[in-house]
Amino acid sequence: MKKILSIIVAAAIFTGALAAQVSADVADKCYKILEESQDIQAYHGDYSATISLVVEKPGRPKENIQFKVFDRTDKKLMTIVQLFPEADKGKGYLRNDENIWSYDPISRKFTHTSIKEALGDSDVKLDDVEKNNKYWRENYEIFSYEEGTLGKYPVDIIVLQAKTKEPSYAKTKLYLRKDIPLPLKQEDYSGSDRLMRTTLVPKWSKVEVRGKVGYVATQLIVRDELNKGEQTQQVISDLTFDTLPDKIFTKAYLEGLN
Repeated sequence: MKKILSIIVAAAIFTGALAAQVSADVADKCYKILEESQDIQAYHGDYSATISLVVEKPGRPKENIQFKVFDRTDKKLMTIVQLFPEADKGKGYLRNDENIWSYDPISRKFTHTSIKEALGDSDVKLDDVEKNNKYWRENYEIFSYEEGTLGKYPVDIIVLQAKTKEPSYAKTKLYLRKDIPLPLKQEDYSGSDRLMRTTLVPKWSKVEVRGKVGYVATQLIVRDELNKGEQTQQVISDLTFDTLPDKIFTKAYLEGLN
């Protein structure tokens, strides 16, 4: 059954890629916009940050979750450690290239998982946290492009179709400011074009890293479009860009925290 499902998914991705409607020149323009956006964001090389999530679900009290993230963006190395709530403290995730594990400190066991896994009970996924400079060209075809307005900002609107299994969603629509190519909104769709998730980025902060000015999305709101009223607010703090020790990106590091 798993093999059949994999074939179906692969066929759907392939068919979607063939449906791309833009010329090579427009596609290259879109990739350059996305790469410029990635370049002016401050996540290059090593960085660490605290990610605080407030999860809202109808009929339930708000849930607060907190993680520490360590990322080496040019090597596909990432370690995430849960800080709060106390009952889940020490749980973690480790990425080394294409290998991704979740770690349970109680059983002290690592389990292979996916970049599409959610952080705790939130609407934020592991691939939302990871920053990879080659992500767009490696994983997407450009499906469409247009110019528009979002609020007070003129924007480039780029629709991408997944061409690998890496992205969590089959299609993604991005709204990027024209003056500074920062994403203000992202819509994620299923293979049948159903809106699954909307991400809003209301706050960008300017920082200086190694003598270069960059931008950091310090607040995001992720809405689950299938379950109305369900959303996760993400706030980033304690951001540093110091070179991280190699040991942080090992299983022994996670095991040694408890």
